[in-house]
Parts: sequence; C-alpha cells; structure tokens
Amino acid sequence: MISYIKGEFIIKNPAYVVIENNGIGYQINISLNTYSRIQNEKNGLLYTYYYLREDGTAHIPVLYGFADEAEKSLFTLLISVNGVGANTARVILSSISVKDLEQAILTDNDILIQKIKGVGPKTAKKIVLELKDKIGKIIQPGDSANFRQHNTVQGEALSALAMLGFSRQSAEKAIALAVKSNNNISSVEELVKTALKNL
Repeated sequence: MISYIKGEFIIKNPAYVVIENNGIGYQINISLNTYSRIQNEKNGLLYTYYYLREDGTAHIPVLYGFADEAEKSLFTLLISVNGVGANTARVILSSISVKDLEQAILTDNDILIQKIKGVGPKTAKKIVLELKDKIGKIIQPGDSANFRQHNTVQGEALSALAMLGFSRQSAEKAIALAVKSNNNISSVEELVKTALKNL
C-alpha cells in the first residue's frame, strides 16, 4: 500500500497535483483544503489513499492525496457511507474543514452538510446517521490521533481487499467482523489477514 508520497510538485492545481519521486510522476487528486495548504510549496508530502473506481467492468486505480492524516481518515469514513463516492467525499472536504465536518456530524447538523454542492438532504442525513457513532465513540478529548489512525487502517484494509477482487460490501462486512472480534488490531496487514478469514 502507498501510505504517502514525498517529492517535488511538478504540476499543482485545485483538482490534482503531480508529485515527482525517484523519476516517477504520481498524479494525485486533492481537495481544495489540501490545495490551500500546499499551493505555495515547491516540495511536500501527501498522505495517500488508493481507490479503485468502477468503470463498467473495469476497475481504474486512482490516488487521492491529503495534507494531513486527519483529512485522509475522514475521507475513508465518508466513502464508507452507502451512496458517497470518492468524488463526492472530495467535494465535501473541499467545502468544509475536517473539524467543522466532524462537529456537524456529532451535533446532527445535516442542514450544514446538505448545503454542500452535490449533497442532498437524504445523503446528508445518512452521513450523520452512519458516522455519528463512529466518530462519537472513538473521538475523546485528546484522543483524535488514535481515532484517525484506527480509521486509516480500516480504509487501507478495505482498499487491499478490493484489490484482491472482493466486493466492497463483502469487504466491509469482513472488516467489521474482524474489528468486532479484536478491537486492538493496529496494522493493515493484521486486519486484512483477520478479515480474509471472514470471506
């Protein structure tokens, strides 16, 4: 798995960047929040999420990049919501800060979320309904870093299972069972191995 990429920004615009590392240029989709953080930088590091976009019968690999792990973790949570794809998640993160989005979810403020372009009332309510407990149970004062690491592991495990050919729905169920059986799993490799036993 590609956890992050560090190098020189060869191309940089609000929608994507190209980072050169060891002679290879990686095109990475980004949010406006990330762009605002890196727009004046010549070199930098982006935390990445490997996503397989379905296009008919084909799966096209796409890299999404984030200026920090907090945004990456929230991205993985958003795309776990049925009906929220990677592009919608990127639009959401381009329209509102990580902190404000987390707060909106925790306070049932779906009205704020549905103001975001492309997010209707039903989707906004679904985001709040499906993510409130996940954020509320895990985020405690001073413990947000653990929450984000935990969900990044789950997101990367989901991507790994997708690359192995399992459907998103089956992979999500297997990961949920793995976490339920052992909530102390801290590495992607361990989570994938445990989840595979449930597939």
